[in-house]
Amino acid sequence: MSEFMKALSVSASGLKAQAQRLRHVSENIANADTPGYRRKTISFETEFGAGGSVGKVETGRVHLDRSELAKIYDPSSPLADGAGYYDGSNVDLVIEIADSREAQRSYEANLKMFDQARQMSASLMELLRR
Repeated sequence: MSEFMKALSVSASGLKAQAQRLRHVSENIANADTPGYRRKTISFETEFGAGGSVGKVETGRVHLDRSELAKIYDPSSPLADGAGYYDGSNVDLVIEIADSREAQRSYEANLKMFDQARQMSASLMELLRR
């Protein structure tokens, strides 16, 4: 595999991983007010090819945040227990916004790397045609 193809492959795997991360962040934000919802997190792993030189990014399993759910006092809620409390979600919007910005910037960096490799490959092909 040429070095250009390796670079394109690595950046494409980064794009895919960050897109999946953004999807989970958006699910967390959408369910911030859902009773009993647990925040989803995703881990990244490096996958090496046969030669061990290409480090593609792969997403690991989705994990549920096991931190304690917020207790919400609303005795009129059908979800409330005898004391008038029910479990809210453990989603913190400030953390989710920070995660989305980090994922967006990582996505943009991978996109620039992909575009640079594509441009270099096209320039090389143009030089070889002469």
